[in-house]
Amino acid sequence: MTRPCDPAFIRVAEQLADAARPIARRYFRAGVTVDQKADNTMVTTADREIEATMRAIIGAAFPDHEICGEEEGGVVRGDGYQWVLDPIDGTSAFVMGAPTFGVLIALALDGVPILGIIDQPISGERWIGAAGRGATFNGARIHTRDRASLNEAMVFTTAPEYFEEPGDLAAFNDVASQARSVRYGADCYGFGLVAMGYVDLVVEASLKPWDFAAIVPVVQEAGGIVTDWRGAPLTLESDGHVLAAGGPTCHAAALAQLGSD
Repeated sequence: MTRPCDPAFIRVAEQLADAARPIARRYFRAGVTVDQKADNTMVTTADREIEATMRAIIGAAFPDHEICGEEEGGVVRGDGYQWVLDPIDGTSAFVMGAPTFGVLIALALDGVPILGIIDQPISGERWIGAAGRGATFNGARIHTRDRASLNEAMVFTTAPEYFEEPGDLAAFNDVASQARSVRYGADCYGFGLVAMGYVDLVVEASLKPWDFAAIVPVVQEAGGIVTDWRGAPLTLESDGHVLAAGGPTCHAAALAQLGSD
C-alpha cells in the first residue's frame, strides 16, 4: 500500500495552483500571443509564464526534486520524486475563450503519480487527490459513481482526432455506441467530473505524462479507476491510452470494448 502523501507536498502543490490562477486570468480572453510548436500544437505566453512560475516555487521548496513540464521539458524519470506540470491543459480551449481548460499539477514517486491537482482558474474550481488522503473539490470530499452497465454511462473524450493509432477510433466508437451519452471537448475537466460522480467514463489516447499524471490521484482517491486500455495502472512511462472510470463495473465493461478490435 502506498503511504499517505506528505502534507508538505500538498501545500506546495496548492501554492503552485494559487500562483497559476492570476496569470491565466490575466491572459484569458485578452488577445494572448499564440505560437505553433514543432508538433503543431499551440503554446501561449500564459503557458510559458505559468510553468516558469511553478518551476521557481518547486525549486525553492524542494531543490532535490526533478521537474518535467510540457513547455520547458525535462526527462521523465522512474525513480525519486518528480513534479509533472501542464500549465494549461486545453490550450486551444484557452485561446478560443472557453473556460474548460485547466492547470495540471502532479507529483510522482518512482514514476507513479501520488498527488494531483486539476485547477480551473476562471471558475475557481479545484480538484485535489493525494495518495491515502482522498479527493476533494474546493475542499469538500468527493466520490465517484459506478454504473451497472455501459448503456447507462455518460462518456467524455476530447476529440476524435486524438485517436491516432490504427484501431483507436474504432475501439472508442465501440464504447460510444453503447453509452447513454457521449460529449466532446472537455480536456482535463471531464476527469474532474468523473471524480465528482457526474460522468462515468473518460476515454483518451495520445496523451503525454503531463496530460494524465495529475488526474490519476484525483480519480483514484475519489473511488474511481484509471488505467491504460489494457487495464494496467498508469505510470509516467504509460503509452498515453487512458481509461478513467467511476468504478469497477463500468471500467470492466469499457475495457472489454476497447480490447475487442
